[in-house]
Amino acid sequence: MISIRLPDGSSRSYDQPVTAAQVASSIGPGLAKAAIAAKVDGKLVDVAHLIDHDADVAIVTDRDADGIDVIRHSTAHLLAYAVKELFPEAQVTIGPVIENGFYYDFAYKRPFTPDDLAAIEHKMAELARKDEPVVREVWKRDDAVKFFESIGEKYKAEIIASIPENEDISLYREGSFIDLCRGPHVPSSGKLKVFKLTKVAGAYWRANQANEQLQRIYGTAWGKKEDQDAYLKMLEEAEKRDHRKLGKELELYHFQEEAPGLAFWHPKGWVIWQAVEQYMRAVYRDNGYHEVRAPQILDRSLWEKSGHWQQFRE
Repeated sequence: MISIRLPDGSSRSYDQPVTAAQVASSIGPGLAKAAIAAKVDGKLVDVAHLIDHDADVAIVTDRDADGIDVIRHSTAHLLAYAVKELFPEAQVTIGPVIENGFYYDFAYKRPFTPDDLAAIEHKMAELARKDEPVVREVWKRDDAVKFFESIGEKYKAEIIASIPENEDISLYREGSFIDLCRGPHVPSSGKLKVFKLTKVAGAYWRANQANEQLQRIYGTAWGKKEDQDAYLKMLEEAEKRDHRKLGKELELYHFQEEAPGLAFWHPKGWVIWQAVEQYMRAVYRDNGYHEVRAPQILDRSLWEKSGHWQQFRE
């Protein structure tokens, strides 16, 4: 007999091992439909996870922060699936969750365009509507390396080859797409209904400028459309107030290659600078601080000690 303790303090008993999805179903059809993942003894797992011991279990839905993270992680995989469908020569690398969204890096012969992003997002919606099961598979490391090498995914093979030899690894399959991942993921692609690709940027393999440049596609995903709409509206408003945009539109300053990171202030911009500077001087003075001035040109050794030289010498 297996005893499952729920967040409300109640317990349920089962005669044999049970999946998290079955626990959700035994509680009610509404929860079963809403289930995205589960927490078993505090560990986030797929709803297909088999529970074979007494455990504390919480069903995770899109109302939970963990549920939103699972949605975003799964949407990153859906993005990779769509890219492979539209651009078979593209190679997949990594696709983590980040604040308010996700990204996925691809190796491709040319940069992705805004039209490409629109086509990819359309393909993602098409694949999501198929509601294909997202299934976890456990592979031997060497078998996984050989598999990804055989289909021309050298970056994925390199990642897997860096995993200790004696470790099994988990892959997730949805439709014709399979990817390396610890999980968990949504039980099927139909759970992914609210997402938006936001931009594309360059990135380097393993964040090393000496390596190949990749194409990074950013996106966001949510449980409810109104939440995504509010987020996109916030981004739109923030863009209007972006100092880089305002600086150019209002002719406050500009930058030149000869002085990276240092602004050339225009008359209107310098008036603002001086007003802020005078205000801060008054604040310092009123609070008993004294103003000093350090050299603007310093020896390279200082930047080597601080780490700036290694990171920004170019």
